[in-house]
Amino acid sequence: MRALVQRVSHASVSVDGERVADIDSGMLVLLGIKITDTDEDADRLARKLKALRIFEDPDGRMNENVEQAGGQILCVSQFTLYGDTRKGNRPSFVDAAPPEHAEPLYERVRNALQAQGGRFGARMHVQLTNDGPVTLLVET
Repeated sequence: MRALVQRVSHASVSVDGERVADIDSGMLVLLGIKITDTDEDADRLARKLKALRIFEDPDGRMNENVEQAGGQILCVSQFTLYGDTRKGNRPSFVDAAPPEHAEPLYERVRNALQAQGGRFGARMHVQLTNDGPVTLLVET
């Protein structure tokens, strides 16, 4: 699994012009699921993301996790994180999990994070204001 994590001051996701999720200060997680990922990978990644200390403490150091910072989480499925561009200019997505495998794992991570989410498989418009900027790639 790959999670592109961004510390945000605001993030939202819309589908067909309807806002389906909206958070203030917190963490936006763009989640890619590989064909070989398992429930154990999902659980391990969720634990890691919940514990990730990317929020500033009173001294201005990144020492707090999202819960300690009083933040929210928005989790959006993003199969394109497994796009392979090593050959040619058109990405190949052969490593991305098919929807029937990916959706339950996405929901498992989202539920473990108690996160708002996008609409799986839909064409989504994600808006965010990156805070810092802080952006990390977290993999299992």
